[in-house]
Amino acid sequence: QVQLVESGGGLVQAGGSLRLSCAASGTIFSINTMTWYRQAPGKQRELVATITSGLRPNYADSVKGRFTISRDNAKNTVYLQMNSLKPEDTAAYYCYAEVQTVSRTWYDYWGQGTQVTVSS
Repeated sequence: QVQLVESGGGLVQAGGSLRLSCAASGTIFSINTMTWYRQAPGKQRELVATITSGLRPNYADSVKGRFTISRDNAKNTVYLQMNSLKPEDTAAYYCYAEVQTVSRTWYDYWGQGTQVTVSS
């Protein structure tokens, strides 16, 4: 069994910063790509940023230059540093990971989500 637990969400004023964390735990052998998604009310879930096991990042155009994804492979943890936040960044943020368990089987896992609210 594998769990992804996000933390770090909250309420912040426009222009402020937040750092999200997502820690994976359980019967993990390896983790491939780790990704942050977000979903605002009434909208579809969208990819925010992703990072490979080799630490290669990729970003949605809407967050490039403002958000930074990073990863600590030893801790099975992915981070999302969010700077210059805008009200349109308000959403529930979800962590996603491609995990190979100790049985060498690959599964997709999602975290429970953490709310980010940016006030104008």
